[in-house]
Amino acid sequence: MSSILLAIPSKGRLEEATRQVFADLGMPIERPGGARSYLGEMADFPEVTVRFLSASEIARELIAGNIDVGVTGEDLVHEAAERGINQVELAKSLGFGGADVVVGLPESWVDVTAMRDLADVASDYRHRHGQWLRVATKYINLTRKYFAQHGIAEYRIVESMGATEAAPASGAAELIVDITSSGSTLKANQLKVPRDGVILKSEANLVVSRNADWPADRIAVLETFLDKIEKGLGEKITEAL
Repeated sequence: MSSILLAIPSKGRLEEATRQVFADLGMPIERPGGARSYLGEMADFPEVTVRFLSASEIARELIAGNIDVGVTGEDLVHEAAERGINQVELAKSLGFGGADVVVGLPESWVDVTAMRDLADVASDYRHRHGQWLRVATKYINLTRKYFAQHGIAEYRIVESMGATEAAPASGAAELIVDITSSGSTLKANQLKVPRDGVILKSEANLVVSRNADWPADRIAVLETFLDKIEKGLGEKITEAL
């Protein structure tokens, strides 16, 4: 019998929330090998093979077509590849993991209230200091796309590997692009978001890969799987393929 491969986050609150969603749908996911195992099972739906991976790896593998269906953040799909969002279908937002990808500026930049102001600051900064503004971020693709949309070219990205929001205070960068859920960490680091500085509102989604191999028998399994989710939710979900 044909099967499809479902990947869900391997640890933390994302794993817990994902498994709770499926349990509430009457499709509980078990992890027989324990927390260190990457293998899972959905006893009530044996046509679905379950794997536990990191949320970022799920996004990459969905785009590559190595995973059929997965649960991951929309921000991670956008960031995994420049046109990654076009290689998948966001079938259903799951109501958890909500956060915004935002531009964070020093609160002391009182004259910068919108992205168009930032374009002027970037140009002035280069002329006065002989170097481009530095933007600390893990979201390189999203930053480049959003800054280009607002005509901001005179900057360079400093790839962040740690606490991104601390970069301006430490002198590692002048501003940041990072993810925030409440804004409290930004505020604690004396950062603000310009009025049009929200790049993306993200949350966990059930995502279907467009690049996976989809012969008719596997599409039938996918449709049955999604139909069961739809019935459990009591609402329509997006046509996957």
